[in-house]
Amino acid sequence: MGAQEVRPPAVAGLFYPGQGAELRSAVDALLVSATTDTADGTLKLLVVPHAGYAYSGRIAAAAYSLLAARRHAIRRVVLLGPTHRVAVRGIAIPSVEAFATPLGLVPVDRATVGHLAGLAGVLVSDAAHATEHSLEVQLPFLQTVLDDFTLVPLAVGNVADADVTRVLEELWDGDETVVIISSDLSHYHSYRSAQVSDRGAVDRILALASGLNHDQACGATPINGALAIARARGLRPRLLAMCNSGDTSGDRDRVVGYCSIAMEQPVHATQ
Repeated sequence: MGAQEVRPPAVAGLFYPGQGAELRSAVDALLVSATTDTADGTLKLLVVPHAGYAYSGRIAAAAYSLLAARRHAIRRVVLLGPTHRVAVRGIAIPSVEAFATPLGLVPVDRATVGHLAGLAGVLVSDAAHATEHSLEVQLPFLQTVLDDFTLVPLAVGNVADADVTRVLEELWDGDETVVIISSDLSHYHSYRSAQVSDRGAVDRILALASGLNHDQACGATPINGALAIARARGLRPRLLAMCNSGDTSGDRDRVVGYCSIAMEQPVHATQ
């Protein structure tokens, strides 16, 4: 596979360890420390943070530990995250065949991505993905907790919530597909102010109530789009873990909030 066919890691050594063995050890340790209850339905959707592992890794691990129980069943991951470095009007898909991390290659589901290219609001932009960390930091966790899977990477820019919902409807499928929304919560408030804001945002997500704004969550657009389909499909949300960077770094002056939320399809419900 040629270099131009692979999106190389952009934040290895910054947001997470840059060497394979060290990265594997770090992810394993985070997952071992996770104490998440097992799912009481079919896990369909996760909201997870995307800061450096030192800050939000244990919160992310609370979500990814749930996926390990379904490592043989999940064959496709639809991964959505907000764009931070490149302005995008729409939902950006890449042209590459795979994303790389120090743990190896994650193949892109090219057939699905090609289908999305024909939808309104979707554009091909490798630039939007090249330096974006919100998707990349999720990959080592996925490579650890799942067996063989393909990736549908969606970098969400300035787009209507309803456009996100329409794309997710195209991708929802059955139990072999899981949807992951990458988002942090509030940014750079004081510790106490962040706690209030983040609790409000989490309560809104748990109520499946759209209308989050980007002060509450940088991934508000993909979250809102996912909440609409979660309501329609009867998913049951539950909070797995939350904190802010004041809890993990000790600096409580300007913090960033994090949460992990699982949404499950009740066993008696139809897809």
